Amino acid sequence: MLWIILVGFVAGILARIISPGPNNPSGFILTTALGIAGAFLATFIGQQIGHYGPNQGAGFITATIGALVVLFIWNRLVARGSIPDPGRR
Repeated sequence: MLWIILVGFVAGILARIISPGPNNPSGFILTTALGIAGAFLATFIGQQIGHYGPNQGAGFITATIGALVVLFIWNRLVARGSIPDPGRR
């Protein structure tokens, strides 16, 4: 569990660095959640297309790519006003 949180946090940080923008989630909790959600997304898609077996998880690079996808969705939802921007007060 600790390893998933650590990989999720690093993947979330890399996704935020690769895709800078005004609507990026900030803070340890949101960055970690972004990375973990990206890892789960990458694992799900990888298992569906047959790249990963039933007991395999996404690697570090694919978790980062998944986090980029989740960050893109986050940015679109904030830009549309569906969710509030926690960085703006």
